[in-house]
Amino acid sequence: MKNRLLTLVFTFAALGNLFGQQNVAAVADPLEVVRLIGDKLIRDTPFQYRLTTTSNNSKFNGLHYVDFGRTFGLQQSAVAYAFTQIQVTRDTSLTIQTAHNDGCKFWINGNLAYEKNGKQKSDIRFEERSVEMAEQFTVNLKKGANSLLIKSVTLGNEWVVYLQPPSLKGAVVDHSTREPLIGLQSVPNVDKKIASLTNWLVIGPFANPDGKGTEIIYAPEKELLFGKMYEGKDQLITWTIPKIEILGDVIDPLPWGTNYTWNYHNGGLAWAMQQLAEVTGEQKYHQYATNFCDFQINGAPFVNYQVTTLRATNSANNGFLFSPLLDFTLAPALPFIYKLRKEPSFTNRELYKKYIDRMLQYAKDEQVRLPGSNIYTRLTPEKYTTWVDDMFMGIPFLVQAAQYATTPEARKQFLEDAANQAVRFNEQVWDKEARLYMHAKYSEKNVKLPHWSRANGWGIWATTEVLKVLPKNHPNYKILLAHYREHVDALVALQNKNGFWLQVLDRPDSREEVSGTAIFTMSIARGITNGWLNEKKFKTYALKGWDALKTQIEPDGTVHNICYGTMCSEDVNYYMNRPFYDNDTHGLFAVVFAGIEIQKLYSMKKSDQNKLKKIQ
Repeated sequence: MKNRLLTLVFTFAALGNLFGQQNVAAVADPLEVVRLIGDKLIRDTPFQYRLTTTSNNSKFNGLHYVDFGRTFGLQQSAVAYAFTQIQVTRDTSLTIQTAHNDGCKFWINGNLAYEKNGKQKSDIRFEERSVEMAEQFTVNLKKGANSLLIKSVTLGNEWVVYLQPPSLKGAVVDHSTREPLIGLQSVPNVDKKIASLTNWLVIGPFANPDGKGTEIIYAPEKELLFGKMYEGKDQLITWTIPKIEILGDVIDPLPWGTNYTWNYHNGGLAWAMQQLAEVTGEQKYHQYATNFCDFQINGAPFVNYQVTTLRATNSANNGFLFSPLLDFTLAPALPFIYKLRKEPSFTNRELYKKYIDRMLQYAKDEQVRLPGSNIYTRLTPEKYTTWVDDMFMGIPFLVQAAQYATTPEARKQFLEDAANQAVRFNEQVWDKEARLYMHAKYSEKNVKLPHWSRANGWGIWATTEVLKVLPKNHPNYKILLAHYREHVDALVALQNKNGFWLQVLDRPDSREEVSGTAIFTMSIARGITNGWLNEKKFKTYALKGWDALKTQIEPDGTVHNICYGTMCSEDVNYYMNRPFYDNDTHGLFAVVFAGIEIQKLYSMKKSDQNKLKKIQ
């Protein structure tokens, strides 16, 4: 007890001396360092929504809609119009996708561009990073402002029109040409305050006799005139704006998001805090993780209301409802399944179980897999693009699922899937010449993508999760262990003199980056403590990596130089020029894991070292 008190005194003294310094390099205890990060997360994360109006995006580069039903009401047969402008910087043709209920017409500059009649429901399909619609048409636009008039008919059950240019599906695109703009900014006699609120003017409802309102020419097809009343369905009407909705949004979002938006790196952070609580014995870190999970699961009805009733498809935490992408399904579910494994009884357990049962089904039967390989793959940026990221996004969940399962058959199924995927990913995205992972591989293109640091981190992290639980007599154990060791050998050769790994691993002119450095540090330390690596040979690299990380951590828990999230690209400059941010959770949870593993390395007893020598 006396020794523990002395340790705390010296630790707090060291921390006290650091205020006014730029980092925590002098702090010896890794857990004291990552506690600073955990404490900052607790201070800075409110787990609450704030009320705000819907944001008005004037770029015509994604989903837009007019919800006539919210403005004029449902349960009536009626007609209404919406007006806006599309602005382009040169004469061009533009394809527009649409989905709508019942009858609908589009006019561009007074020319009919699209028409479809008859009873129908709006059909939009949520894909990995996009919304897809069945109907589309192409229009010719002149340089400058082009008028767009929409006529929409309802038979009483639904009343909405969606439109967007065809999805880019999350690809990295050239923004050197200006994207089209949509809105009221250039409409004569419309105040700029209105244009800042909405992109649309609407008028209605008009009568829809015998459901044939599509054929009747009402005044808006003849003129756009303000300050005039028209004969509506039941009363005189004039131009107005759609109902402005109030949404719940996260508080003070940064470019990379917040600590509690629904995404894999925030779920990973909650997972890290669960394990920080275990190694420190401090309940407050466990409570943070519980708060994250409860905020998401208790808020699901509210999120569902925003997405389905208010049609705010990009509103806060929309991915929790269901998004067919591992970033928003299996990876952020890790703290939920971990809590179910570790705690037999807690508030909300049945809700957690219901959610995880859904994710287990998704993991087995619904996530897209690569034909002939059966590994997780994606449809973006093109069909069957295999991302190294998905080794981490999916495999650790499968490992947890194997430990959570209640029958030998289910345990075997999930563990076999995890081990087989860990092996077979290497057939797709492993660059044998460089002994590094490419960020991704296209099924139809024979090109090598860059060796991005964090992508290599995702791959080696997932491999270690499998090695931790896979029986040593399993056929894939030696294959994975050999691959892990080969990867480590390549990585340590690329660690720079400061202890960092670079943003693009084999580009010496690339920046030092924290998230990749943290994952590699963690993975090497984990290899030593588990007996996969020779301590004498590799310990120096792990400790050097940890010392490098500490130079990027402030006494208040701020962590610097974390790469922003990326898509995948063949262009190495895309990775070289990605922005870096402070406290981006893409890197925070990796640093917490690194500190935990380095602490385990420090804590190895002599007897443990002798035992591991025999294993190695």
